[in-house]
Amino acid sequence: MNTPAAGSPTAGSFTFRPLDPTRDAELVHSWVTHPKAAFWLMGDARLQDVEREYMAIAAHPHHHAFIGLHDGEPAFLMERYDPAHVELVGLYEARPGDVGMHFLVAPTDTPVHGFTRAVITAVMAELFADAATERVVVEPDVGNTAVHALNAAVGFEVAGRITKPEKDALLSFCTREQFRTARAGEAAAR
Repeated sequence: MNTPAAGSPTAGSFTFRPLDPTRDAELVHSWVTHPKAAFWLMGDARLQDVEREYMAIAAHPHHHAFIGLHDGEPAFLMERYDPAHVELVGLYEARPGDVGMHFLVAPTDTPVHGFTRAVITAVMAELFADAATERVVVEPDVGNTAVHALNAAVGFEVAGRITKPEKDALLSFCTREQFRTARAGEAAAR
């Protein structure tokens, strides 16, 4: 999918391609082990660990990973999963049309103001491009305040705190309508 970011500080286009665990392992390893990615919980991972993790995701029927491209260049990682089968099993009442999401923007020495917000907007647009998606579900670490602010900006509402084996998280939801309203509010503010 091609999601234009016209009018934003990161004008250009966003596209997605399936992550290739073998071809992309070195690139993704550099992203997930960077200190900026501390909440990804792979800081000490070896290259083989990252390749093995994404091979398992590629083989899983309810979990998918994608490389996000900005103007054709790898710029972020997106995972899409079915929370009734992955990540949140037994932690909330999953509904038909729920889609779980993780995203990680690649570290850079030259950050562009507004880029991460443009990425999460593109990720949400990609998820809602599937007519079967009714609601996006996320479970960021309670301490990840930057992501909480980004989530709120695109329409997520916090449902509550949950305890996962690896972290305490804020379970949050965003419906198609909440996302549409958030985007309309952003456009009106320009």
